[in-house]
Amino acid sequence: MMTKKDEMKAIVYTKYGPPEVLQLTEVRKPAPKENEVLIKVFATTVTKYDCWMRSCTAPPGFGLLMRISSGRKPKQPILGTELAGEIDWVGKDVTRLKAGDQVFGYPGMNLGAYAEYICLPEEAVAIKPANVTYEEAAAVLQGALTALFFLRRGHIQRGQKVLIFGASGGVGSYAVQLAKHHFGTEVTGVCSTSKLEFVKSLGADKVIDYTKQDFTQNGQVYDTIFDTVGMTSVSRSKRSLRENGSYLIATFGLPMLLQLLWLSKTGSQNLEFGVLKEKTEDLIFLKDLIEAEVIKPVIDRCYPLDQTVEAHRYVETGHKKGNVVITVEHDK
Repeated sequence: MMTKKDEMKAIVYTKYGPPEVLQLTEVRKPAPKENEVLIKVFATTVTKYDCWMRSCTAPPGFGLLMRISSGRKPKQPILGTELAGEIDWVGKDVTRLKAGDQVFGYPGMNLGAYAEYICLPEEAVAIKPANVTYEEAAAVLQGALTALFFLRRGHIQRGQKVLIFGASGGVGSYAVQLAKHHFGTEVTGVCSTSKLEFVKSLGADKVIDYTKQDFTQNGQVYDTIFDTVGMTSVSRSKRSLRENGSYLIATFGLPMLLQLLWLSKTGSQNLEFGVLKEKTEDLIFLKDLIEAEVIKPVIDRCYPLDQTVEAHRYVETGHKKGNVVITVEHDK
C-alpha cells in the first residue's frame, strides 16, 4: 500500500482516444536509478507528438504501424516530452548535477513529464537558463532541439537563403530564430494570415501567407527549404531549391517518405530526414543561446495540470503559435 510520501499526481491515459481519455490521478512516485536524477516538475508542454501518442494516430501511412508498435493499450501511460523543474534527488553515479539544481530536461519519446516527478538519465538534463522561467525553459527543448538538429544537417551557411514552412509552430518558431540569429541566413517564413506578424517578430526577413501564395510559384530559389510540418510537396518544392541545396523534413507521412527515398536516389539535391538524437552538449548549447538572448522561448498559452485535456484540445485545433505549456503546482 502506497503512503502519501510515495504518491504523486500525474495525468494518465489507459486507452487511446480523444483528449478526454486523459485523467488526473495519484500514482507511485518514481525512484531514480544510479545514473538518474529525480526531478520535481514545475512545467511541461503539449506537443503534436503527445497528441499522436494519446490518440494512436500518426502522419499519413504510419497509422497501422503505430498501432502495431504501441499495442492495444499505452505502454507509457504518462505523456510529456519536455520539462523544467528542480532536482530532488540524485543517483550515486550522477556527477554533474546535485539536489536543488534548477534544470530543464528532455525525456523525448520516452515521455513521462505530465507528472509532479520524473526520473531522467543525467545526460538528458541540463541546468536551466538563468534568465527564463520554468515555463519558458520547458517550452524550448523539443522545438529548438529538433530545429537545431535539422539545420545542422542542412549545413546552412551565413548569407544563404532559407525558407521555413510552418514557421509559427513549435519547431518552426525556433527554426526561424536559429536560422536568422545564430546561423546568419536570410529567412523566409511560411505561415497562415493571422501569424504573419508573429513570424516577422521572430526575425524572418520575409513572410509568405500560404493561404494566398504558393512559394514554389514565386520564382525564388533557396539554398535550404525546411518543412517543419510535413505539408509541402517534395516534387514541386525542389524547383525552388538550388542545385546541391538541402531539403529538410521534420515530419513526414509514408507517401512523402517514398518520394524522399526516390528523389534522394535520382536528384542532385540533399534530402534530409530522420529522428532527433538529443545530446547533453546540445542542451547546454541551447542554455547558452537563451542566456545570450539569441533565441527566446515562445509560449502561446499556459494551462494548469488539471486542465491538460483542454490544452490537448487547443493543440489539436492547429492554431497555436509556438508552444502550449502545462504548469505543475505542488502542495506546500
